[in-house]
Amino acid sequence: MERLMENLLLCTFFLYLLSSVAFVMGISGKKGEAPKQRERRWGNIAVGLAIVGVVFQIAFIITRMIVSGHFPTSNMFEFTAFLCFTIVLAFIIIFFIYRTVVLGAFVMPLAVILLAYASVFPRDVQPLIPALQSHWLYIHVTVAALGSGAFAVGFAAGLIYLVNQVGAQKKGKNALFLELTLVVVLMFISFTLSSFVSSSFGYQASFAHMVDNQPTVQEYELPPIVGPHGGKVIQMDSFLGMKKPLFEAPAWMKGQNAASKLNSTLWGIIVGLILYALIRLLVRKRLSEILHPLVKKWNPELLDEISYRSIAIGFPVFTLGALIFAMIWAHEAWGRFWGWDPKEVWALITWLFYSAYLHLRLSRGWHGLKSSWLAVGGFVIIMFNQIVINLVISGLHSYA
Repeated sequence: MERLMENLLLCTFFLYLLSSVAFVMGISGKKGEAPKQRERRWGNIAVGLAIVGVVFQIAFIITRMIVSGHFPTSNMFEFTAFLCFTIVLAFIIIFFIYRTVVLGAFVMPLAVILLAYASVFPRDVQPLIPALQSHWLYIHVTVAALGSGAFAVGFAAGLIYLVNQVGAQKKGKNALFLELTLVVVLMFISFTLSSFVSSSFGYQASFAHMVDNQPTVQEYELPPIVGPHGGKVIQMDSFLGMKKPLFEAPAWMKGQNAASKLNSTLWGIIVGLILYALIRLLVRKRLSEILHPLVKKWNPELLDEISYRSIAIGFPVFTLGALIFAMIWAHEAWGRFWGWDPKEVWALITWLFYSAYLHLRLSRGWHGLKSSWLAVGGFVIIMFNQIVINLVISGLHSYA
């Protein structure tokens, strides 16, 4: 069964990847080719591949549920893979409403990156810890992920709008912030690539250190730029002559394997900046300038509407899953509805941000650039929660 799970997820990954390529082909054809006909042809192929990919991922979810005995959203690998599923599902629904091929050229690569990111984490099937042995696990997490999936589609549409309107500009705050946003996306891709390459080569390092006065061992899959606070090297494969980490993590960073996660984040930043420098050196264009020709012909008002509709759909779903169902489970598990745990606080911040987005959109008429920046910023908050809050900051949700 485990081999079957691996094969199903691998097929899902390649189907999403092929769908991404087909969507890009649909918006970047040769001159002289009828654009509408090309978009329709490649769009049908691409969305068909995405649908087949969703079917394979559903089969993966069912298989893993049979093997593990619970709905697969209990750790970082399972939740990130499920978040990828909800993004593609939300995109397919939005696609059949608006038939906008350019949206798939941005959403499907995001799904591919997230699925690759999920594979960085341990994929072993493990029994649920007592804190997670509740039917609220799949109710709370599944519904919250469905809302986040819709937010991701809104983010993609907002990002396309910004590239459409600002991508050709060489100066100004909007052009600068757009480029910084794309650099952050590149860093996330670089984090995934560096982790995948390192694990492929079998790099290993381990450190002994104390956590809550208990001896523990922290494993690394990337060369340690930063080591655990007060840690001692047990094993460290050679890399550029390094025999010990360059520095230690701060003493307050006590999350599960926090130092190794911080190390992976630093590698993502470094590799991302190197890739960005190489792109600028070879192409001599900003990332927004490279993407602008692909999206310049699309109707910005339609993109703005797609972004708003996606977020408007996702908001009540996210409210149910991330706040209401979460508080009910918290009361059942810990005897209180709210405890200011970092994960709880960040879910509230996310909800307040999207509440402000909808308020400003409806009451103040924030359309266009302002609305798109908020759509992009909201998903950045979600990914900060997914990466930093889950991996680095210690709390009641550190088992994730």
